[in-house]
Amino acid sequence: MLQMLLAGGWMMIPIVLCSILGVAIVIERLWYFRKIGPTPFANEMVNLSEQEKFTNALVIAEEQPSPLLRILAAGIMKRGEMPEKAMEATGIAELALMKRGLSTLDTIITLGPLLGLLGTIIGMIDSFGIMAESGLGQPHAVTGGVAEALICTAAGIFVAVTTLIPYNYLSAKVEQETERIEQYATSIEAVLTPHTPGINR
Repeated sequence: MLQMLLAGGWMMIPIVLCSILGVAIVIERLWYFRKIGPTPFANEMVNLSEQEKFTNALVIAEEQPSPLLRILAAGIMKRGEMPEKAMEATGIAELALMKRGLSTLDTIITLGPLLGLLGTIIGMIDSFGIMAESGLGQPHAVTGGVAEALICTAAGIFVAVTTLIPYNYLSAKVEQETERIEQYATSIEAVLTPHTPGINR
């Protein structure tokens, strides 16, 4: 494997760097979503809010590290004012955290094949340069340039394909979490809207 990478020429360096960066982002994002996980406490916060036990609901949000619960807590803390605006502002910040790194993965998916194509062009230019200087008297040098080109192409496509799969998975997770946030935010907004300020148990 190492010999193949070295045979791909210097254009393999940015391709390998893209691969390492992509793996690092994927691992970090998977850990992030595993850490926040699905939480059963959102329903409990809504139920406590219906009973006007807001302090108890906020305690749950403080004890559980979850974007959804933090968004609901923002609405509860601004009850009687504009809870929907508070949840919207907090939701924008939380969604930005969820999407962190996804734009980089998207760039890697696009950049990988382009780097491979560039490596292909460089390898072919070298091969044709050798042919122009010595004709077909050095077939090994010519085929070496072609091999370099093919290795870069394969590596670039490999990086793109292996990044695309987790990128789609992570994007689906963000979409799923967004829908869940909207569902519970709407539920708790309906509870908080008719609430009269000053009641707190």
